[in-house]
Amino acid sequence: MMRLAPRLALAIAISVTPLVVGGSASAEKPARTSKARKPAASKRAAWQPRPVAASRAWHTAAPGRSAPLDARGRPRLVLFALNTQERVELTARDETGGFSAEDLERAAHLLRDPRSGNEHPMHPHLVDVAYRLQVRFGAQEIRVISGYRTPRGTRSNHGKGRALDIVVPGASDEDVAKFSRELGFTGVGVYPVSGFVHVDVRDRSFFWVDTSGPGRRSRLRSVLGNLAQESDARARQRGENPVEPFSLGRDVDAARPPPPTTPAAQSEDSEAEHDALPSGE
Repeated sequence: MMRLAPRLALAIAISVTPLVVGGSASAEKPARTSKARKPAASKRAAWQPRPVAASRAWHTAAPGRSAPLDARGRPRLVLFALNTQERVELTARDETGGFSAEDLERAAHLLRDPRSGNEHPMHPHLVDVAYRLQVRFGAQEIRVISGYRTPRGTRSNHGKGRALDIVVPGASDEDVAKFSRELGFTGVGVYPVSGFVHVDVRDRSFFWVDTSGPGRRSRLRSVLGNLAQESDARARQRGENPVEPFSLGRDVDAARPPPPTTPAAQSEDSEAEHDALPSGE
């Protein structure tokens, strides 16, 4: 038997020895696994509208204050204009509203365009809606951000004396909008960034949400189309009429909608055929 030199034997032994990894000759390097990544949330889902800083103060009710009562113990309508810091108190005829010509004139003065000073009669039913909101939420007043606005080539209901941008102190905008949508023949828009609710009176209800901020381009999105139709149908069943186009006259009381006849007489009202698109915020 041939004997190998020590150095040659050592070289041969090294060449046939398997590579040892991690203390085991048969161990293999584990395959690299990629960590599962969570799906990135879309920008639209992650973004939440944040109201303007002043909105918190607008919505905060003054402690210890409530709406004044009339001689019959019924709350009076209190309108407070945030832009001019003016306040007016109006006496309602009954629990649904109903205001004298003199009180409607006082309301029109308070709700004038603060930039131009122009005044315009406010639709009596709109003032009734403001009163019903105040009574429903037991609010001390209705805080008005915008009432009448001088028309600038738009179809805005503000330019017709049929719209208010409001805050009901002590109540959330969503609750105010929910109640307003149930009245029938209303336009109701929620502005979560600007921090108010738009309410108007019209011949066919329309509801929307607009997440644009003050001075920004509108981001209006219509909502609850079926509810709008249902609310108008229920209003007709109660004998209520759609709001007719507002006309000017010497007697403000004459601008009030005529008293309803019977629900059946209103069921075929041609106003229902009008376009349901928003007629202006």
